[in-house]
Amino acid sequence: MSYIDVLKHIQNQETAPIYLLFGTESYLIEDAVGRIVNKALTKDEQEFNLSTFDMNETPVDAAVEEAYTFPFMGGKRVVILKNAHFLTAQKNSAAVEHDTEKLRTYAENPVTESTVIIQAPYEKLDERKKLVKQIKQQAVVMDGKPLNENELRSWLKSKGEENGVTFAQGADDLLLQLTGGDLMVLASEVYKLSLYAGEEGIIQQDAVEALTARSLDQDIFALVDGVVKGQTEQAVSIYYDLIKQKEAPLKILALMVRQFRILYQVKQMAEQGYGEKMIAGRLKLHPYVVKLAQRQTGRFSDSQLMKKIDELAELDFRIKTGRVSDELGVELFLYESKNH
Repeated sequence: MSYIDVLKHIQNQETAPIYLLFGTESYLIEDAVGRIVNKALTKDEQEFNLSTFDMNETPVDAAVEEAYTFPFMGGKRVVILKNAHFLTAQKNSAAVEHDTEKLRTYAENPVTESTVIIQAPYEKLDERKKLVKQIKQQAVVMDGKPLNENELRSWLKSKGEENGVTFAQGADDLLLQLTGGDLMVLASEVYKLSLYAGEEGIIQQDAVEALTARSLDQDIFALVDGVVKGQTEQAVSIYYDLIKQKEAPLKILALMVRQFRILYQVKQMAEQGYGEKMIAGRLKLHPYVVKLAQRQTGRFSDSQLMKKIDELAELDFRIKTGRVSDELGVELFLYESKNH
């Protein structure tokens, strides 16, 4: 099931005996866990009937034993298994011995009074393992992979509705761009913006611009975007904001090189027929970041992108050999880029 499908399942049905939540989008997994727990147990019940075990620290046997334990004062018991690395093919350095056969036996005939939530924050599970096959037969399975652009927009809209707000035209686009599609950051920013929206209940674009917190990577993306679009004033303004935040010019330069290399790699892979999802996987980027990068690369040929990377490498050499000061050198690059 997708994240959206699992949310519908949680809302419309009783909690299942076993949930298997895997994938690399940690926010989706944690959000699903929270919703399952709140559906199964009241706040008071969680104090006595909710147990969490980290498989990097505790044998799975202990979690299985807890799942067999009858809930205190009746009702449900929820047992969470975090970091279930034994469901993958990868080796784990944690010095914990797991009797996974006990978990497989439990999965054959799970206790109806318990809900077991297995968290596996990994891209793939080892489908060859009997344990994985057995759990998948009995569990509600969620693939917590990064959302594509349409899913991301749908999620953002629903998150706004949860907070009692809607987005004015362009406000959602800007928020996605400024956060790079990071769900954890988005959730926090939507909550903050909903408080600012007040009784009107509409998040305006200027509020997003003024209030959204930016990471260094996002500022670098916006700076390079200014270079790409020939918007020198925007690029220089972001650059000096970073200087005021005590970011070193050489660090900014290095991150600009990294961003132009990403643009070059995205362009090359797209020209070879790779889709956004595959590019994102190969480059370890969020699919929405790849989407934005593809829009930027349309303004450059391969040779122009390589020229920018070479110019920045030359600037790095000139700064490090004392031919130009670091702060002035980066500023001149930004101004000169408009004419290239």
